[in-house]
Amino acid sequence: MDFIEELTWRGMIHTMMPGTDEQLRKEMTTAYLGIDPTADSLHIGHLCGVMMLRHFQRCGHKPIALVGGATGMIGDPSGKSAERNLLDEATLRHNQEAIKAQLARFLDFESNQPNRAELVNNYDWMKDVSFLDFAREVGKHITVNYMMAKDSVQKRLNGEARDGLSFTEFTYQLLQGFDFYHLYMTKNCRLQLGGSDQWGNITTGYELVRRKAGGEVFALTCPLITKADGGKFGKTESGNIWLDARYTSPYKFYQFWLNVSDADAEKYLKIFTFLTKEEIEALAAEHAQNPGARPLQKRLAREVTVMVHGEDNYNAAVEASAILFSNEAREALMRLDEGTLLDIFEGVPSFSVAKADVEAGIPLLEFLATSTKVFPSKGEARKMVQGNGVSINKEKVTDPNLNVDASMLIAGRYILVQRGKKNYYLVTVD
Repeated sequence: MDFIEELTWRGMIHTMMPGTDEQLRKEMTTAYLGIDPTADSLHIGHLCGVMMLRHFQRCGHKPIALVGGATGMIGDPSGKSAERNLLDEATLRHNQEAIKAQLARFLDFESNQPNRAELVNNYDWMKDVSFLDFAREVGKHITVNYMMAKDSVQKRLNGEARDGLSFTEFTYQLLQGFDFYHLYMTKNCRLQLGGSDQWGNITTGYELVRRKAGGEVFALTCPLITKADGGKFGKTESGNIWLDARYTSPYKFYQFWLNVSDADAEKYLKIFTFLTKEEIEALAAEHAQNPGARPLQKRLAREVTVMVHGEDNYNAAVEASAILFSNEAREALMRLDEGTLLDIFEGVPSFSVAKADVEAGIPLLEFLATSTKVFPSKGEARKMVQGNGVSINKEKVTDPNLNVDASMLIAGRYILVQRGKKNYYLVTVD
């Protein structure tokens, strides 16, 4: 596979330094991409960069994932309107290990191949560099005029930030430039990858290598991913879509991809999966014939969920997604873990009932109209039950004299009530 050709048809190249293509065709090349370690999980905003590294390795080149332990202590002004919180070393080390575990789903760190991936932390080579050494060895090679011309600096200075731009953040591009220089000198790293918002920082590294070592290095950026409606990719009302199941359940992760627009689905299949051009074109043609079946979204959700969470979690997410639309879903419902249950029924009306009362057994009509307020009266509840309009845990109840008891609990503490076809109520038993 040819790396540039692959990224070009996938729409994953924004800017590329002249000579990059020739360098990659000439020999196995080492490239690095920086990852911000301010959390102990990647989110889907990182995925485009990670996919670039994966494609790079698949094409026979050597990828380096750089966790910015030192730069994470500073804060990159690119695209930011406020200075970030600074992290301590223990937190950064923890985050680094968690991020490496996630990257191992995408990159080969363990084989004996010459292009096996590496994970490095710039704190390891920055921590012993004194301020005076940095000023002499790095600062003298890059002029203030050059640094001031960067878009990330200009935007902060021209009123986008309430408090201006701190000296700490101003030096960020020098630190990132020093990373490129260090990896060039120690690992013969010739290429830096990143998002298009990093171009200014990347070119500072290019200049530092050229001026300090006389070396020839290259740069390539991917576009910042957007949604067709102009909204920010990867953001929902509840925040980022994380790769760690502790922060975003596999069910919610799957649902995010399943619910992207038709206009975005084909684009995301190119960027976030390894399907071939022919496979994606065939899916697009199938989608054009029957958009209601949503083949693009279904395949996208499958590919990305399996890649991040594995086949079993994907299957569980599909099964959980069917619960809302099936009248035969009791067994699947009773298998749900608490987190997935709460994700599926997020925002539905809820009630609380004492655990002791449920363990003793509550008459159905009392449960529906007194213990909870699913119905305003026992009379209305009885009428709806007799008319086949009430389900407990996705199973129709037709006997008004039924008792609600502990055998009905989902995940040990929930009961799902359905009134009619679309009205759900989640009862918490504590």
